[in-house]
Amino acid sequence: MRSVKFAKRLLFSALVFSMIGNASASEGVASRSPNVIIIVTDDHGYVDLGAYGLSGDIRTPHLDALAKGGALMTQGYVTAPQCIPSRAGIVTGRYQTRFGLDENHRAPLDLKEVTIAERMREAGYATGFVGKWHLEPNRNSRFWMERDWSEGLKQKNPRVPEGLRRPYLPVSRGFTDVYDGTMNTYLRNFDLEGNDLPLEREVDQETFRVDKQSEAALAFIKRHKDEPFFLYLAYYAPHVPIEVVKKHFDRFPGDMPERRRWALASIAAIDDGVGAIVEALREYGIEDDTIIFYFGDNGAPLKIHMADDPFNKPGWDGSLNGPMVGEKGMISEGGIRVPYLVYWKNHIPAQVYEAPVLSLDSGATALALAGVETEPGEIDGVDLMPHLVGGNTKDPHETLYWRFWGQSAIREGKWKFYELENGVRMLFDMDSEAHETKNVLKRYPEIADRLQQKLERWRDAQQRPGFSNKFGREAAWYRHYFGVK
Repeated sequence: MRSVKFAKRLLFSALVFSMIGNASASEGVASRSPNVIIIVTDDHGYVDLGAYGLSGDIRTPHLDALAKGGALMTQGYVTAPQCIPSRAGIVTGRYQTRFGLDENHRAPLDLKEVTIAERMREAGYATGFVGKWHLEPNRNSRFWMERDWSEGLKQKNPRVPEGLRRPYLPVSRGFTDVYDGTMNTYLRNFDLEGNDLPLEREVDQETFRVDKQSEAALAFIKRHKDEPFFLYLAYYAPHVPIEVVKKHFDRFPGDMPERRRWALASIAAIDDGVGAIVEALREYGIEDDTIIFYFGDNGAPLKIHMADDPFNKPGWDGSLNGPMVGEKGMISEGGIRVPYLVYWKNHIPAQVYEAPVLSLDSGATALALAGVETEPGEIDGVDLMPHLVGGNTKDPHETLYWRFWGQSAIREGKWKFYELENGVRMLFDMDSEAHETKNVLKRYPEIADRLQQKLERWRDAQQRPGFSNKFGREAAWYRHYFGVK
């Protein structure tokens, strides 16, 4: 983490001059209801953002420019180390454990849950979704099938009927405009020129999925440039499956694992898309009116050995977690600590922000900027603006919690405490150079006991008290990374 601290020193003068030159703007008040863009990447490891200075091969110039001009978060967290539960938290602003979507096969997102988009739409915003939704019922949603579609339990590879899926899709969850899809099939109600369409399915076998999703995001912005808008852009990368796209792969010649080349190429394609989005905002004269959040949905899946397997096999996606311990599927830093930045020209001064923040804070900040009021305790995210413009020097979160499979953890200040379902306990000083490589539980037993009690109370207050599963699927990871069984 020394390189990040060094980057903070480099940015200090920029922060000072930005605050002096934009004293009135740094109050965080926009001239109109601000646009909000939340960009989420898929299985994107912490190291793979150039602004952190932790990787010599990554190329993200457009994202780095946003980080240099905005807030680069060094401790940005998601609420789960897996796609569906993490995204459920993002779109609601709530810990997904509160409503029972603890892991992938607990999908879909309950229809009783109110999304950030629904709240923004009620506030008069145009709301758009592009990319990977992943919160509808799927072939693995056995708990939902037991309740709502028992026929699916009889099928080897069930395909959920369209009529049952539709209420759970973005078009039914608060989004006025949708370009909903991951690879080459999209459910859309506008075209890439920004024109209205009846809701239809489009098949595009030619365009690389990342480029397609960028084009759809640009079309949404074009459609709504003259009114406040909320855009959730969920890129399906660098997640596998791998697609070899020459124009992106050719940027990264040389000897390296081919899966690493895929991650570099797909993240570079995302970076191109972000650059095009910012350029469009400038052309339309609304860059100053638009706040951009960018973060991953969870850490990279290393599969321990980072095997450079053939492209047609699942496995490591080529992304890296750098100094963070562990990987996707673990609530260690490698699974839940992600690249994270916030940019708002002339409103958020340049800074490296080191206090822990959550993915949920993006939605909470959006609601606050839109003037949407919520009841105390209704959402778990925090409005970050008072913290990023210098008015509130306290950390946004006093305590952070995680529960996934047979794992649970609590972060309070510099301390991170683990309790696994099999009885294993660990305590780490996250401010130390050792971070998650040295268990200090024996040295600070009273701190561990206090945090354990607090974590247990939180677990028991979730929809399903205690642990969501027995410790087992994660056992090989914990043996490898922590030496515990």
